[in-house]
Amino acid sequence: MDNRSLAACSTQGSWRRRARRLVNFLITVLLNARAFHAEKRKDDIAALFRAAGSEAAIVELQPDQDPAEAARAASARTPVVVAAGGDGSVSGVAAGLVTTPAALGVLPLGTLNHFAKDLDIPLDLEQAVATIVAGRVGHVDVGEVNDRVFINNSSIGLYPSIVEAREELRRRGHRKWPAFALATFRVLRHHRGVSVRIEVNGRQEVRRTPFVLVGNNEYQLDGIRLGSRARLDGGRLFTYLAPRVHTREMPMLVARALLGRARQPEDFEIISAPELWIDTPNERNVHVALDGEIATMTSPLHYRICPGALKVLLPA
Repeated sequence: MDNRSLAACSTQGSWRRRARRLVNFLITVLLNARAFHAEKRKDDIAALFRAAGSEAAIVELQPDQDPAEAARAASARTPVVVAAGGDGSVSGVAAGLVTTPAALGVLPLGTLNHFAKDLDIPLDLEQAVATIVAGRVGHVDVGEVNDRVFINNSSIGLYPSIVEAREELRRRGHRKWPAFALATFRVLRHHRGVSVRIEVNGRQEVRRTPFVLVGNNEYQLDGIRLGSRARLDGGRLFTYLAPRVHTREMPMLVARALLGRARQPEDFEIISAPELWIDTPNERNVHVALDGEIATMTSPLHYRICPGALKVLLPA
């Protein structure tokens, strides 16, 4: 995404208060072809939109297609572009819409569906279609790192290493979740952390940490809502740094968070700002995770929040 996309960052305000209604719109659904039973779901999705009183063009995205480019092309034809897939698919489609007048609809077909859950978008397919057809538009923030958009979070260190190891195992025939578990075990045994220099508001801090996670707005760190966000229109990035611990201690750190016993001053350092730079002095090319997808970027990494840059269809 080029710098012209930053014009989208000027939109401000609460997506709940600024919701409005669209009528008589056309809809394009971009369906991840790798989604479970994608061909069958293509027919089901079209039928659900017809039953809800709206026609939708269903387009299957092939593995080699850029969802952002497909979304930009669709936005020239229709005022509503729907991402049907997991968080990675939704993120890619959203990246293509932030500079357009089109609104994003979400059909959560992934495993975790963090973005949909944080916006209270129904996980039931029929109810999600009804939400889109109802046409209630709000504005939410997106994050950006080196001109790449993310809707949930971006990270360096431990998680990108796990994802890379998982994908290698999947290429060897392992299924998704067994591959993830095995990759996590292997990476935790050998991961040595990453050295970072973080600059915020003209001040620099140097740390060595297992991972750095930059969230689009604030994440819950403990308890039953671990990993969720109460709002996506706060206009700030939240950066979480894990303490420098031995790799064998990392599973216990995660367990404490899951049990609601994470101690923020001890277990995580938190930096909140609308903009920051993260330099990795020992690595020029950095593996960066963006909503579960891995990209290689040149350090330093420039993070910023774009308030209200994305129009999204929300439940009442």
